[in-house]
Amino acid sequence: MKYYVCILAILSMSWLAPTASCEAMKPEAVEETMRELPYVYTEWKHFTVKEGLPNDHVFAIKTEGPKAWVGTENGLACIDKLTGKVRSWNEKDGLPWRVVSSLDVNPKTGELWIGLFGGGLARLSGGRFDHWNQLNSGLVNDVVYGVAVENDNIWAATTAGASRYNTITGEWTIYTEKNAPMEEIWNYGVCHNDGKVHLAVWGSGVLEFDVATERWKDYLDPDGEMEIDLYRDDGIVHVVTSGASYVDGILWVSTYFGMSRYDGRYWRGYYAHETGLPSDFGNAAKGRNGNEAWFATDKGVGVVADFPTDTWVTYTRDPETLRGRAVVSRNKKVLDIIDMPKSIPHNYTLWVDFDNDDVWVGTSKGVGWGIGSGYYKGLKKRPVRAEVVAGMKSNER
Repeated sequence: MKYYVCILAILSMSWLAPTASCEAMKPEAVEETMRELPYVYTEWKHFTVKEGLPNDHVFAIKTEGPKAWVGTENGLACIDKLTGKVRSWNEKDGLPWRVVSSLDVNPKTGELWIGLFGGGLARLSGGRFDHWNQLNSGLVNDVVYGVAVENDNIWAATTAGASRYNTITGEWTIYTEKNAPMEEIWNYGVCHNDGKVHLAVWGSGVLEFDVATERWKDYLDPDGEMEIDLYRDDGIVHVVTSGASYVDGILWVSTYFGMSRYDGRYWRGYYAHETGLPSDFGNAAKGRNGNEAWFATDKGVGVVADFPTDTWVTYTRDPETLRGRAVVSRNKKVLDIIDMPKSIPHNYTLWVDFDNDDVWVGTSKGVGWGIGSGYYKGLKKRPVRAEVVAGMKSNER
């Protein structure tokens, strides 16, 4: 008899246990835990051909006041941030070449400088396009991957070296392996800030040009291994660099095999298997400050949100549901997972630009505008949902 009583007691408890568990997981019963977490962009707007872009394949974005300039595979566009209206230009509208690969704005004049993939260099000023190419100027090659304004000079990163155009004197200077430390001359990107110009070069790492002294400095992978990073944090993780961004004395670098950070003394390498990077294949790097940088990869955007604590935010889009997802992690441990109706328009990302608290992401399927309402730098204590904490503990087990 005692045997059957015990069996009935066990069965009773087994029926009651799930009920208690479900009660505990009701929304009104969910507890919250405070954690030091970074800001996460949860409000996004998308711009595609439906909104007026000439093409969804976006190579470059440059914000300027109320405007966001967009370079696409089939023309130039300008998004009015106040109205959401889009204006576009193609060859029939005077654009010298249809493929716009890079953009920069002269802060003194407001002129837009345009790198053309196969068409050279252009300028939009006062509603008129001016055009420079190999035949009418000192542009070293017509395939322009990057463009940057440096004081009165315009830099163009091309597949055959870099050109520097003085807009006051009209003088051109060409940099190749003959007068710069380029082991290869295929220049992928260029940026200027704080008196330094940085070139991202395929097979030559990153080259630094000091504007004041006009001297060069090269950053290469010291171990000389193309296949692996033999010695950790000894330099750039790879010499095939795709982008460079210099801000607050920090150099952020994207390569096809990982990312890097350099503070003038110490290097730090980043890989997908140990950080919040969605992929090691980097298309571009954009530093917001010395502790935050965004890396555009072929599988989403990886953000170093707080360098000192190695805290990341990874933005992706579910290809089936089309919903957005942001994963917050620290030292590869997931701290929070945020599901949202929208995030980046596509996981193949090619460009990032900042606009005060907002962020703009160029992808192969349009532009994503992340609205930074309440944005803050670094970390801040905020609540994490109990189910997320429970999920993290479950994963740890």
